[in-house]
Amino acid sequence: MPSPATDPALDSAPGRRVSLLTLGCARNEVDSEELAGRLAAGGWELAEEPESSDVIVVNTCGFVESAKKDSVDTLLAAADTGAKVVAVGCMAERYGAELADSLPEADAVLGFDHYPDLAERLGDIVSGHQVASHVPADRRELLPISPVQRPAAAEDVTVPGHAQQGWGPRVLRTRLDDAPVAALKIASGCDRRCSFCAIPSFRGSFVSRKPAEIVAEARWLAEQGVKELFLVSENSTSYGKDFGREHGGTRALELLVPMLAGVEGIERVRVSYLQPAETRPGLVKVIATTPGAAAYFDLSFQHSSERVLRRMRRFGSTESFLALIEQIRGYTPDAGIRTNVIVGFPGETESDVDELARFLTEARLDAVGVFGYSDEDGTEAETFDDKVAEDVVAARVARISALVEELTSQRAEERIGEFVDVLVERTAEETGDDPAGRAAHQAPEVDGECVLLDAGEVVRGQLVRCEVVDSAGVDLIVRPVAPGEDAGR
Repeated sequence: MPSPATDPALDSAPGRRVSLLTLGCARNEVDSEELAGRLAAGGWELAEEPESSDVIVVNTCGFVESAKKDSVDTLLAAADTGAKVVAVGCMAERYGAELADSLPEADAVLGFDHYPDLAERLGDIVSGHQVASHVPADRRELLPISPVQRPAAAEDVTVPGHAQQGWGPRVLRTRLDDAPVAALKIASGCDRRCSFCAIPSFRGSFVSRKPAEIVAEARWLAEQGVKELFLVSENSTSYGKDFGREHGGTRALELLVPMLAGVEGIERVRVSYLQPAETRPGLVKVIATTPGAAAYFDLSFQHSSERVLRRMRRFGSTESFLALIEQIRGYTPDAGIRTNVIVGFPGETESDVDELARFLTEARLDAVGVFGYSDEDGTEAETFDDKVAEDVVAARVARISALVEELTSQRAEERIGEFVDVLVERTAEETGDDPAGRAAHQAPEVDGECVLLDAGEVVRGQLVRCEVVDSAGVDLIVRPVAPGEDAGR
């Protein structure tokens, strides 16, 4: 578990001790830090070790079966410590009382609506009182159908990561580590109806955070020593669709990125989760050319066979996706591009897999996550009757994974001789060898890293100009250069 950041409120908190364990995506990490802020404000002390806690709060993930299993395993391990155990997060929100009935080791299963009063509810649990389990409901029904009506309505709905805090003197967010990169939530929910995805049902309809609130939080993060902002949401290209013209409307993200890049102390701004069908030329240009913005495109292609994409309730094709990539590299040839793909979707044929392989070969992406299809509760695809056999799905995953490993290694090799700015995240003392960090084309945890040779004394959070001298899979071996050494090259 990451250790809590130093915060005077934590040192003086007179209340009981609580640990937060976070599973899943960067959005969950933001939610956990909001919960940590709420708990600290409510008199709880954040414990560094679960074993020393009165309560362990597990922020669960409910996206796919493997994530659900990890969440259950973590809850069971937490119960073995003897502390009270509370499940929150996506799996708790999605299953609620059903999860509580099947997991008696958890003392409570609480949903998003419990977040504002979590400090009080934990007090009840430690005192021996039973707290009723969350009863799931479709959270899309909590906000108006019309996007422009949602910002006002959202003030009366609990949307994790959107605490109505004003970002005044007391910030309802407490960092749970001291890493030089931090996730910053710009929106929550999703209006798309992908046939394989259940997220909108438990995360709700799409709603954007106001730019002023995001910028204020960015400034606060910079004061905590953050150097890179990692903008997260369920669908970043929808940002601003629920705004009027005063905030830029559908161009809101194009306006937000330069504002965040201009925050004092912030070295790099990275945008995650772009829907290819919604990625407009203006946004491509802003991300690719704004000083301080990482030329990084996290594009959720999922497949490239037009027939499979239609069944997924998505849009695009091999040719349209390649055209988007060409547009990106027209601005900056060394842009980082990553994606995730699903193979074995119901009705997928070998011809469809061949089409996906053709796309990946021509696209030359930096990183690709390969997932085999599995049914998700309550999704449209769960009802499809032309399922691909499990052994065939596994074979297709193996085939595409092997291709991806080869292609991404080649892409890394192509970067030898390039110059990159590396954000140092681990020093030689921490690695026991050479320092390591990430270049602009590498997102936290998923896209490989840079290993710095002959770096001398570097510190975490330092941005170091380097030349790529070798590669190892998707990782790069780099060497710092003197100022001006890369001029004209």
